[in-house]
Amino acid sequence: MDIIDFFVNLLSDPRGAIAGWIAALGAGAYLPIFLIVFVETGVVIMPFLPGDSLLFTAGIFAADDGGLALMVLLPVVWVAAILGDTCNYWIGREFGKRIIDSGRVKAMTPERIEKTEGLINKYGPLAIFLGRFFPFIRTFVPFFAGFGHMHYRKFLVFNVLGALVWSTIFILLGYFFGGIPFVQEHFELVIVGIVVISLIPAIAGAVKAKMGMVRTKRAGESGDVE
Repeated sequence: MDIIDFFVNLLSDPRGAIAGWIAALGAGAYLPIFLIVFVETGVVIMPFLPGDSLLFTAGIFAADDGGLALMVLLPVVWVAAILGDTCNYWIGREFGKRIIDSGRVKAMTPERIEKTEGLINKYGPLAIFLGRFFPFIRTFVPFFAGFGHMHYRKFLVFNVLGALVWSTIFILLGYFFGGIPFVQEHFELVIVGIVVISLIPAIAGAVKAKMGMVRTKRAGESGDVE
């Protein structure tokens, strides 16, 4: 129950969660940030963790002596994101078929599998970089890259680039804009906005796929009538 409460609090109030870590752990507050970024990107069953909003919030605490130091925070999340994708790649490579066939990863819906594989087929290794900016998809891309036996050297190059760009952007957004009065006063709304904006591509893809299925079904029915 404690672990469920932990994730609920983290998802609903990342600012309160990080403030609590700083108060309880001091310099050790970097550890839970590291672990959450690592797990979100590195464990295929945990795609729901709040990567974007966590990084944005951590950036706020790195500004104006908020308890975190930017020059420490950035390398911590860089390493976490790179290692996370690397771990997920090897999970997909060694155990991917078994995991998919088991059907136990409920978040791995047919639509998300199709979207992830489509991204990899269309962009190749570049999909590792692009996938960083899509919640849920960023957890599945390295898994399917490993499952499809993408050359590890190619994977690693785009893994590193994606980790550096994605984490740096969201941390610096919080660092430079988190102190704006509007953001401080409407923080929950801003976090919801970040989540919604991050989810737009995934939602659009799901809607597009659904409409495509409907069109295919109608075309089939029309053919049957004729």
